[in-house]
Amino acid sequence: MATLLAGLCGVLIAGGLVLFAAGLRRRPAEVTGLSTGLWKKVVDSSIARTVRRRWWQLALALVAGIVAAAVVGWPLLAVLVPVVAYGLPVVLSAPSNRDLAVLEALDRWVRSLASLLPTGRSISDAIRVSVAQAPALLAPQLRLLTARLDDRWTTAQALLSLADELDSPDADAVLAALSLAADRGGTGATATLAALADNIQDRLRALREIETERAKPRIVVRQVTLITLVVLGLALLFGGSFFAPYGSPLGQLLLAALVFAYLGALLFLRRLTLPRPRQRILRRLA
Repeated sequence: MATLLAGLCGVLIAGGLVLFAAGLRRRPAEVTGLSTGLWKKVVDSSIARTVRRRWWQLALALVAGIVAAAVVGWPLLAVLVPVVAYGLPVVLSAPSNRDLAVLEALDRWVRSLASLLPTGRSISDAIRVSVAQAPALLAPQLRLLTARLDDRWTTAQALLSLADELDSPDADAVLAALSLAADRGGTGATATLAALADNIQDRLRALREIETERAKPRIVVRQVTLITLVVLGLALLFGGSFFAPYGSPLGQLLLAALVFAYLGALLFLRRLTLPRPRQRILRRLA
């Protein structure tokens, strides 16, 4: 009975810690008013599926913690199992690379603009036409850009606002070139966009190679972690006497310290694989 009560208390504590960690994570970006109803439904359904999946993961982790605590007789497992089950996928998953996603979207958009300018359109007119075939990542911002141009913003002002919204050094380079070409009345815009497209392709290849190299240590760490968990789980089931010292209060404290130290090391490794932020070249003066 005491073990069951201790396990229940541990489940409540673990659930609180997991919910607190989930609350600290960034919320999904809200869909702007310019997005279509279909796109909003897709985003909302995707978010709902993600939330339901996380709740199921949390529920299964809490049940696994209770079972592990009851079988082994260590109340601490009611806390550690949910924390590890919820924390490991987070620290071992590949972080999203926004720079790569933005660059791929810019590549498609720049090539679309480059195909429209030789038809005699101005840069602002080409931007308006390109919105219909814009990548999903840029479509809301480009629709807002078009609305600003229709509201008699200058092309330079509208492009500068777009640069602030995208908040990307790669986007700054493209939008600065477009702004300069618009100031010259479109002279040399086609050659400029062709050069930009080639430069974006070179950077895309470099980023993909870097991302591939960054993925290698994550794969190795996942394999080592999985093997470690399997070996420790089997040893705990079939070699309980070896782990008997961890059943004492001091042993439980030591076990918690070791587990959280390992999770901290994985989190530190994850931070090392994140791309470093780069300085932008287009910024509004205060």
